[in-house]
Amino acid sequence: MQVDLRILRYDPERDDAPHWEAYQVECDPKMDRVLDLLHRVKYEQDGSLTFRRSCAHGVCGSDAMLINGRNRLACKLRVEQLGRRRITVAPLPGLPVIKDLVVDMDDFFDKLKSVQPFLINDEPPPERERLQSAADRERYDDTTKCILCAACTTSCPSFWAQPSYVGPAAIVNAHRFIFDSRDHGEHERLEILADEDGVWRCRTIFNCTDACPRGIRITQAIMEVSGAIGGRRV
Repeated sequence: MQVDLRILRYDPERDDAPHWEAYQVECDPKMDRVLDLLHRVKYEQDGSLTFRRSCAHGVCGSDAMLINGRNRLACKLRVEQLGRRRITVAPLPGLPVIKDLVVDMDDFFDKLKSVQPFLINDEPPPERERLQSAADRERYDDTTKCILCAACTTSCPSFWAQPSYVGPAAIVNAHRFIFDSRDHGEHERLEILADEDGVWRCRTIFNCTDACPRGIRITQAIMEVSGAIGGRRV
């Protein structure tokens, strides 16, 4: 089957603005993923095409893109799932474009760092590990699945409207530690997220939940953090 692949291209060294370019690509719709189509363009038609990819198995999150108007991982989306012969691929919205499908992730990771996404516990470490029950582990299991692809944050209208919003991905990673029974940094994180650019900017639109390639219940996690802030009266 031949696919009409439209890619939003931008090279700051030669382009004044992004523009669409079209490529005709042969594929097996049941086997080939959007990432395979991009590889064929780069290897066989235009070596200047630029995009990120690494593991190609939905683990690293590096090839998140706007595919047919929705944020998805190019390595997980098969052509037959799109159900059409014309496919559009553009960079993640809301982030500065470096070149073609590559966006600048610095601000995204700065916001992640701001919520302290690591275990805080000043007690002397035990000889082996800090134990917790299966029930305590289950409390935050869902938010451990985040692969930092930025698909959720860049699908969020609140983030588009106010780029200073910390964003769903940062809140998800804060949730993972706020509800970890071994962690002692809950109050500090809740204070950070009670800021005007924290959880209160969420409008429960559920775009983030839809965009997540790992199926994380992101909106629910944000509401749980909001409830924790209300409960602590931060």
